[in-house]
Amino acid sequence: MTLATDGDVFSTLVEPLRGELTAHCYRMLGSVHDAEDLVQETFIRAWRSYDKFEGRSSVRTWMYKIATNVCLTALDGRARRPMPTGLGQPASDPRGTLESRPEVTWLEPLPDAVIWGGSPEDPEAATLDHESVRLAFVAALQHLTPPQRAAVVLFDVLSMSASEVAELLGTTVAAVNSSLQRARAHLAKLDPESERDSARQPDDERKRELLAQYVDAFERYDVERIVALLSADAVWEMPPFTGWYSGAEEIGDLIRLNCPAERAGDQILVETTANGGPAFALYMRDPADGVHRAFHLQVPVLGEGGFTHVSAFFDTSLFARFGLPEELPEEHRGRAQALRAGSGETSHG
Repeated sequence: MTLATDGDVFSTLVEPLRGELTAHCYRMLGSVHDAEDLVQETFIRAWRSYDKFEGRSSVRTWMYKIATNVCLTALDGRARRPMPTGLGQPASDPRGTLESRPEVTWLEPLPDAVIWGGSPEDPEAATLDHESVRLAFVAALQHLTPPQRAAVVLFDVLSMSASEVAELLGTTVAAVNSSLQRARAHLAKLDPESERDSARQPDDERKRELLAQYVDAFERYDVERIVALLSADAVWEMPPFTGWYSGAEEIGDLIRLNCPAERAGDQILVETTANGGPAFALYMRDPADGVHRAFHLQVPVLGEGGFTHVSAFFDTSLFARFGLPEELPEEHRGRAQALRAGSGETSHG
């Protein structure tokens, strides 16, 4: 068999796994940039050892073993990627000063396009559950030791047996079971959403309706409506700002006091998807030239009583990773103009 033929066979075997391996590395590292780099390293290592692959396990298991080892090596000595809620401080006062720490390597949202080709309804979703890349779940994983992360993901997410996990991690079944027990107890405290009853969530039609209302409230800069759409105990966090805010009214005060928008049409939300669910790119109008520019990416969580959690990522370099431009796309500019016209724009706006 020629090298070219070997390469074709190898690509046919492993390329379909790229999406789920990227999700795996993302769960471990908390960064889409790191995940894609590590998947590439996984493919390189697999290609170099392909002639030694004897088929005693499936190609998928073999690739996960390589990817897991690549991730564990990358995590050696590296600090975890937190969210503000994971820093250990109490909820912040919305009337206080905002503290930004851009030097912290914060958790990143995951564009659905990276693992589902733009649609979470692709057939690959059968092996890649939306819940397995939920932002809160990935954030909670970052609090575990790297071996615990690997054990939880391999056993609970990928449904490997304890013996398979032990073999992949080079340890014993007893050690895996012990690690899983400790890790699950920790995750239950950090990610209570994982215990939620899905039957209590709004149905799809109601979700669409609430998301449309959410977008309209932000675009009209109607803070009272935003507050009404939040659950009473909603949480708002926005890395690289270190504070987090609890309670719909508190979040409303935060928006009133710190949001640069003044009236309808100042901010426009463009729909995207992240971490297996809806997300929005928010473009803010610059009063100097009237151009709407990238401001932040929102990943909201919708529960029975309204929106329960909003993560707003102010790292605008993420827009490019989501395939979004720095300035508001042309097809959305008419909406901004219509909203501002309807609000009775005056000369100071």
